[in-house]
This record gives sequence, C-alpha cells and structure tokens, in this order.
Amino acid sequence: MLRPKTPEEVQEAVLAHPRLRVRGGGSKPALSGPEEGEALLDLSELKGVVEYDPEELVLVARAGTRVAEVEALLKAHGQHLPFHPPLSAPGATLGGTVAAGLSGPLAQRFGGVRDFLLGVRFVDGQGRLLKGGGKVVKNAAGFPFHRLMVGALGAFGVLVELAFKVFPAPPATRTLRVAFPSLEEALSALERLLLAPLDLMALDLLPPNALEVRIGGFPEALGPRLEKLKRLLGRDGEVLEEDEAHWEGVRNLAFLEGPLLLKVPSRLDLIPLLEGLPLGRRRYLLGGNVLYAEGDGEALKALRARGLAHLVLKGAEDPLFPRPQNPFFQKVKAALDPLGRFPLR
Repeated sequence: MLRPKTPEEVQEAVLAHPRLRVRGGGSKPALSGPEEGEALLDLSELKGVVEYDPEELVLVARAGTRVAEVEALLKAHGQHLPFHPPLSAPGATLGGTVAAGLSGPLAQRFGGVRDFLLGVRFVDGQGRLLKGGGKVVKNAAGFPFHRLMVGALGAFGVLVELAFKVFPAPPATRTLRVAFPSLEEALSALERLLLAPLDLMALDLLPPNALEVRIGGFPEALGPRLEKLKRLLGRDGEVLEEDEAHWEGVRNLAFLEGPLLLKVPSRLDLIPLLEGLPLGRRRYLLGGNVLYAEGDGEALKALRARGLAHLVLKGAEDPLFPRPQNPFFQKVKAALDPLGRFPLR
C-alpha cells in the first residue's frame, strides 16, 4: 500500500505504478477496493487544511482531509459545507466525496458538491501536477474544468487539493414529518412543495408514503413557516424541534445496513417503478431525485435488467452502471490518462 504525504509523492507513485486505485477514508469500499493488478494509493496521510479565511467564505484542504475535521473547523465559525457531504461519520474525505460526486439532504436548498467546488489540484496519468478552477469565487471563471472531477470516480487523475466555497449555517432548524394514505398522495404533495415558492433546506420521501421537510432560519420565523407548510399539505404531521441528530443520521446513511449500498438517480415519475423493485430500506433525497437504498444481488439484477443507472458504494465489484461511453468522456480520459492507470479505463 502506498501512503503519500505530499503531492510530489503522489506524482512519484503514479509514475511508478501502471495501475492505481485511490482510497481516502474507505467509507465507500466498492469504489476504493483495488482490482487485480492495481496498487492501492491511500491518501489518508495527504491531509490538512491549507487555507481558511472565514470572512472570504473559502476553504482549501488536501484531498485526504476528513469531512468531519473540516466541518468541526467551520462550525466553530458558524459556517458549514452546504452540500452536506454524506458518510462523514464513517470517515469520508473531501477527495472521496468529490470523486464519488455525493451530496447530502441539504443540497435540496443550496446545491450539490459541484456547485461549491471552486478548484482542484490533481496528478494526471502522466504524473503531471495540474490545476483547474481557483481558490476564490471571483477567479472561478472560464471553463469549469475542475467540475469534471465531480463524480469521475478518479478516472482522470488523483485529487490532491481542493478549494470549496462555504456558507453561514442557519441559526435554527425544524423538521416536519407528514404521512399520507398512499404513495400516490405523497408524490402529489411532494410535487406541490417542489412547485411552491418555499425555501426548503431538505425535502425527502420516506417510503412507502411519508415526507420529511426541513426548514432553517431565525427561530422566530420558523413557527409561521411550519404552519404554512401544514396548510399547504393539509395535514399537521409531526414537528421535530431538535432535528440535528436526525439529519446527521440521514446524511450518514445510518438507516441502511444491507450488504449492498446503492445510489440511484431518480425522478418523481420513476419512483413507482423503483418502489416495485426488490430493494431494502431506502429513502429518496432532494425532492425525489436521488434514491439511497440497501439491497442484495437480486436488487442489483433488477436495476440492471431495467437499464436503471446506479452507483454501488458498498458490496459489489462492479460499482458503476452503465459505464461511461460518451465521446466527451473518452476524449478527456485519453488526454489525462492515456496509459489507463486509473479506473474506468
């Protein structure tokens, strides 16, 4: 196992090994487990915050820095990573979060990881230390090359440093949980919320027929906003006054324990089909646009039989379906990793 501590040591490792697999905190083992013939490049020692100025709302850190460490630093200044990186408790790192393209429940309000990544430094397949984007918001103009790294699963290079835009955290939050008589009524209510001019931090569907809505802001404003939500939904539901621990569990996917952990792109019209598949415990985040579910071999078989795209985070040797075939991906791959050192070769 290779454990570089500097970007220069990452360059040396890339040039010394024909095939590499990168691992950060190991929180998504299906993506970081080396295949036969691959050397494991463990970035857990390539860590630390490089720059952080709370007044500029920008943070720069090494790729192996744990999300939990960064969030503790930001929290001390009343700030946070608005895309709510999943799996922080199991040890997710900044680099792994970007490479997997994962965002948590608060992306409903603020946007996903792609929207908050200002720039990256990375080592490509020829051992070159390259950069894309910048370290401040005003310099992040032009072609957003750095965003190609979001969800690329390390196919284009090894991330060594990342710059993020950060936000002030809301001073208070509340959650409304409402159950409906059927999935159809829950989906109808979900659609009404998506179309209404509401400022919702999170909007999740809990199968078979419940919604969870999180709002944030000044404490005195939350009560009237909750009443407005109840009137819109036509139901009182249950209010969680202290909801932080609950949403920490959601973003850490603590409700999933099966042998397979799946992320499935979704849509409102696709949810009835997904609900008919042999999936285990599950939850639809971001207004029904992302499904996280547990499953087994039958679940994987059912998804692939219907041609439904998905990413396996734990429990399968072939985590991505379908594999990228579009010409743009192939051209970028050929330019940055011509020798096929990295995944998706």
